[in-house]
Amino acid sequence: MIGPGITKISNSEPLRAPATLQVDVIADLACPWSYLGKRRLDNALSSVHGPSIVTWYPYQVNPDMPAAGMAFEEYLATKFGDPSTLEPALEQLKGAGNIEGIDFRFDLITHVPNTLDAHRLMNLAESQRIDTSYLADLILKAFFSAGQDISDAEVLTEIAAEAGLGHNEVLTTLKDDRSRNIVLSQEAQVRQSGVVGVPDFLVNKRLFVVGAQRTENLVNVFDRAMFGAESDLPTSATLH
Repeated sequence: MIGPGITKISNSEPLRAPATLQVDVIADLACPWSYLGKRRLDNALSSVHGPSIVTWYPYQVNPDMPAAGMAFEEYLATKFGDPSTLEPALEQLKGAGNIEGIDFRFDLITHVPNTLDAHRLMNLAESQRIDTSYLADLILKAFFSAGQDISDAEVLTEIAAEAGLGHNEVLTTLKDDRSRNIVLSQEAQVRQSGVVGVPDFLVNKRLFVVGAQRTENLVNVFDRAMFGAESDLPTSATLH
């Protein structure tokens, strides 16, 4: 991120621990742009020469989605009208996904889920110090590349097992009203902060990046956040 040059440090200069980059990710787990943004974030973070902390915050693109979800074709027709008009946009998403190593298989998707339980799984992983970015990738891949129903408890337990969470632990959490209330409270705070779409990235609690920005744009924001350069990007209040 800083360049290939090597800086010489004299013996009289104390060594300082590298600053930590913090990225708060606001995303939905059935949003194709969130998947693209997540992969671009991963690529940007790979160029950071120092520690980084990534925290995920829930946002439901369709908060009024029935708990049982909706048939994919019905969803497209309800939200966008004639589904055939979306073909160019879906092809564009597939092309963008290929660049980032994402295999969008919209032909396998038959069901659009309510994503609340998937966000609750992410919250459980956070509390157990499981890698939430890895888990998010598993959930997104299950939906977009395999057409799985990520609102189904058994599907979520299988995904969770791959990330290191126990079957009974997941099922207990998904039956717990406290878990539901925590996630809904977090989402309410996100919306109250002014977020109206995803993905978004809050970098070092001060630089707010909207949308699935290109990797190089994210790297540039990281530089500004880490090294004090002035930014013309909007600032945002801290999300808790």
